[in-house]
Amino acid sequence: MAKITYIEHGGTEHTVEVANGLTVMEGARDNNIPGIEADCGGACACSTCHVYVHPDWVEKLPAKDDMEEDMLDFAYEPDPDRSRLTCQIKVTDALDGLIVQMPEKQI
Repeated sequence: MAKITYIEHGGTEHTVEVANGLTVMEGARDNNIPGIEADCGGACACSTCHVYVHPDWVEKLPAKDDMEEDMLDFAYEPDPDRSRLTCQIKVTDALDGLIVQMPEKQI
């Protein structure tokens, strides 16, 4: 399990425990956290689970693959360094304390 903090665009924080093996997107969905829509259900076929990863965590996450990079082109105001699709981040104990912030909107 890892404690992950999801920060809504307006600043409301939600810290929840997410089981290993799930994705950060599934953790948001399963805990009814607003701001991550996940329209494609985690297939990396949209950008509606886009977040900005806290700067302290950017280098600690696995690198983006080409498919994620391509889908981030469709995200709302992507940041080349901090933007990630939460459907592509698998939860492990190493992610305990991860902080992600939602954009103003998902598109």
